[in-house]
Amino acid sequence: MTSRESQSIHSVWVLGSTSTVAIAICRGLAERGCSRFHLLARNPARNQAVASELRDRFGALVSCEPVDLLAPTPAQPLLNEMFDLYLVAAGSIGDAERARIDPTEAQAITQANFTGLIPWLTAIVSSERIEQPGGLWVFSSVAADRGRPSNYHYGAAKAGLLRFCEGLMLRCHGTPFAVRILKAGFIASPMTEGKAPALLCADPEQIARDLLRNPHRRGIETIPWWWSPLMALVRRLPVSLAARL
Repeated sequence: MTSRESQSIHSVWVLGSTSTVAIAICRGLAERGCSRFHLLARNPARNQAVASELRDRFGALVSCEPVDLLAPTPAQPLLNEMFDLYLVAAGSIGDAERARIDPTEAQAITQANFTGLIPWLTAIVSSERIEQPGGLWVFSSVAADRGRPSNYHYGAAKAGLLRFCEGLMLRCHGTPFAVRILKAGFIASPMTEGKAPALLCADPEQIARDLLRNPHRRGIETIPWWWSPLMALVRRLPVSLAARL
């Protein structure tokens, strides 16, 4: 299946559908003709609001599912329907200061950003699914590039997610199923409000437009692009300077 029509994205499954970047991507896909969405999020009311917008503005068929990545019992995902695109944008920055002294908060950060996602990613990248055209986009973070005293629990979780998804990407090499790993810098959202300089926070709508210019790309990308040279510098900082980050 190589024609432009066969590669169009008509359906999308979204984990973390209430995040600002996931909402922006869903809007962009709907504008481009995507008509089927399955939205998974922790907050049912907010998720229904996202679903209502997609139905009312674009006439899309939308279903919702509550998911709590912090549940004490790991999820047993059931994916009964095949989608063109799987988008994983779930995550939580957590309370970094509290995590330094509270093992429960430290574990919650790890679970929200890494271990809680593994059952879902494993279910998505099944042997049967990767033999058919489609794609998986996973949001990691530039925080994975180097440990920092201000957010090392979050950075370690995102680094684990990055390595896990890199393995998935390499497993899918040579198949019709494309794995795309997105190392994101700060994106304007409630999660970054008050925790990141406004000038460094990218607009989620612009991020969505940039990603949808080449929706079938596979590999590891840094977004926005200018975080790549910035993090190259951060990785090379001597310990005396890195300790202040």
